Amino acid sequence: MNKSLINKTEKEWQAQLTPAEYHVLREAGTEAPFVGEYTDTETEGVYRCRACDAQLFRSEHKFHSGCGWPSFFTPLAKESIIEITDNSLGMERTEIRCANCNSHLGHVFAGEGYGTPTDLRYCINSISMKLEPKST
Repeated sequence: MNKSLINKTEKEWQAQLTPAEYHVLREAGTEAPFVGEYTDTETEGVYRCRACDAQLFRSEHKFHSGCGWPSFFTPLAKESIIEITDNSLGMERTEIRCANCNSHLGHVFAGEGYGTPTDLRYCINSISMKLEPKST
């Protein structure tokens, strides 16, 4: 775990986040496909954790996977995320959490043949992030 891990009570998270943000970020929920604010955006910039503002992904690592959620082929830095085995749907997946505040972001999938440099798809809930557009 990251030394700068943010420790807040669930009441503090509930006060900071909207009910939908809380459900995804703190209860590992999933937003519906194709409704997220960043699913199809091509704005250049840095995607940050909506809960703690930590930098997570860069727009140049985003690609259109057609899955209904924003997809990235690599995080900004491996230290920015935590990978956790998730067996919640009767199959093994890899959950992705923010290393700074332990908020749920989405899942990562390997070997799907998208032709990206890593052959990974970080499938991230839009509601878990906020985009800081590149300044011109």
